[in-house]
Amino acid sequence: MLQVKLDASVRTGHGKGPARTLRRMGQTPAVLYGLGSGTVSLALDTKILVKELLEIRRRNVVINLDVDDNGKKYTKPVLIKEIQVDPVMGNPLHADFCEISLEKPMTVSVPLVYTGKAKGVDLGGEMLISVHSVHVKAKPLSIPDTIEVDVTNLEIGDSITFSGLPVPEGVTMVDTSTKPCVAVTTATAKKADDEAAGEGAKAPAKKK
Repeated sequence: MLQVKLDASVRTGHGKGPARTLRRMGQTPAVLYGLGSGTVSLALDTKILVKELLEIRRRNVVINLDVDDNGKKYTKPVLIKEIQVDPVMGNPLHADFCEISLEKPMTVSVPLVYTGKAKGVDLGGEMLISVHSVHVKAKPLSIPDTIEVDVTNLEIGDSITFSGLPVPEGVTMVDTSTKPCVAVTTATAKKADDEAAGEGAKAPAKKK
């Protein structure tokens, strides 16, 4: 899993008034939810926070939060729990972070990235992608950013199911469906599937 670093400082003011003052000073109020140690009120530099959020959005990321508590410094591995954003300006209004254990497995969704060109496509088949992400379980730093699936050897009629995905060592697949993640089919079969789906959508509801 990707790691980034963010600096934060402990704040003492609470409520809407101090929060507005912080934002005018270019800082974003935040809360750190610790592992059995309660909560800590924090302040982060808004420009740096926005920059990091743009780079890590839609990705699984462990944030190493470097906290300055009146000169006493410590680092906590955290995940983003919630970011409240101004609906008009788009600026962050408040951030919630949740401390995690780097030694405790967790379950997350990981995107699938399909690479290569299937042999069956060169022979006139069509590649159908049904699954774009999967759930895996592992220690945070062992979780991959993406899982690459090479489709080069797929011929017409071939498919790759969840059990055939190249999961890295130390990572366990949570999804157990036998449904194909990707398959190469004939154009005729695809047309039949599309028509069946269309007929199903048009079917009138049964009267009670």
